[in-house]
Amino acid sequence: MSTNSNVFLKTCLKKGALILTIAFLCVAQAFAADPKEGETLFKANCAACHAVGKRVTGPALKDVDKRHDEAWLLKWVHDSQAMVKSGDPAAVKIFEEYNKQVMNSFPSLTDDNIKSILAYIKQEGDAIEKAAAAGPAGGAATAEKGTSNFTILGLLGLVVVLFVVIVVLNRVIKTLEQLVSTKKADGTLVEAEEEEEAPSKLAETFKRLASNKKVIALTILAVLIVGSAWSWKEMWDVGVTQNYQPAQPIKFSHKVHAGVNQINCQYCHSGAWKSKNASIPSANVCMNCHNQINEYKGEPLLDAEGEKIDGTAEIKKIYQALDYDPSTQKYGPNQRPIEWVRIHNLPDFAYFNHSQHVKVAEESIRAAKGLKADEPVCYACHGEVAKMDEVYQASQLTMKWCVDCHRSTELKHAPKNHYYDGMVELHEKIKKGEKVTVAQMGGLECAKCHY
Repeated sequence: MSTNSNVFLKTCLKKGALILTIAFLCVAQAFAADPKEGETLFKANCAACHAVGKRVTGPALKDVDKRHDEAWLLKWVHDSQAMVKSGDPAAVKIFEEYNKQVMNSFPSLTDDNIKSILAYIKQEGDAIEKAAAAGPAGGAATAEKGTSNFTILGLLGLVVVLFVVIVVLNRVIKTLEQLVSTKKADGTLVEAEEEEEAPSKLAETFKRLASNKKVIALTILAVLIVGSAWSWKEMWDVGVTQNYQPAQPIKFSHKVHAGVNQINCQYCHSGAWKSKNASIPSANVCMNCHNQINEYKGEPLLDAEGEKIDGTAEIKKIYQALDYDPSTQKYGPNQRPIEWVRIHNLPDFAYFNHSQHVKVAEESIRAAKGLKADEPVCYACHGEVAKMDEVYQASQLTMKWCVDCHRSTELKHAPKNHYYDGMVELHEKIKKGEKVTVAQMGGLECAKCHY
């Protein structure tokens, strides 16, 4: 009897140990594949090229666990090119389908890290499917819900408040009528206006002043002075467009590009450093980044009126102009230029050369305007562009404004400034009586005559 009991106990212990082991492995697997950790890892390593529900630079990752087994995915993430070189059919197919773009390898990610990412992708994929399935039903439920009780009670409360206001106003009107009226000795009511003598005295004073020639002369002189000053100011400001901020076809934010992302001004406005014009970049320059970045996920953007801007919708306008399909990454035939509205516009008779100011006179302008080392010299005329959601004309750009700057800015002969070095060298030649031509002083530059 005791022998049978021992056998029975051993059998129970073995089965219990097996069940506990299986349970432990399940729990360990659950902790190993943590969707929350996977979300953090996905945003840090994958989001630049992939999205769960749509194609970006790489394919949409929804149902990736159904297309490939887990072991294959672990190898692919660790070193995709090794799998391509080994001739793995699935790896080679993906590589060729995406124009042989090399996917980054992530050897630093552990197997558990990748499993967490896959768990997050599966969770997001399931959420997308549920949202798609519940979309029409949810819309119908919203439509059937109708007006809420809170709305009805709010309207009733508003009616009560309006009624109370009307009653109070009626009482105030009656009180004012009693104050305005007064009684004579015989008890008859007389309006207060009949007894007021102050207005008649005031009118009499005005009549006396109106008949005084000195007062009339001083009044006319004052009107002429004020009118002349006002007219002069208005005429002086003709053509001055300071703070001009037109609506652009695409709400491009310098705050995001030059400020948050620290993109150098020369990347888009390369002409400012080597020619008269700063140049407006073509849409192809935008696509150097936006062929991969098709969503805006930063801080809210605001237009000139303080309204929020949908950054993703503005990026799509670039695609529309170039007839570009981000899902296939191909351009269509119906491309058109983006019609930007010019903000800074000098008269045709005024000559201004960006390169002479931005490159040759950079040190002088920086010292005169007190610009910091990390601030572009562009701030001197265009204001703090890196803080502007939408660019506006920060300076007057009048002749007086330019002349005042030229009078106050001290010339800084920066070392290795070829323009100044060349001028010094030419002056030394002139002093020695050597031949110096106009061409040597920049007389053959196209912009000297053609602008």
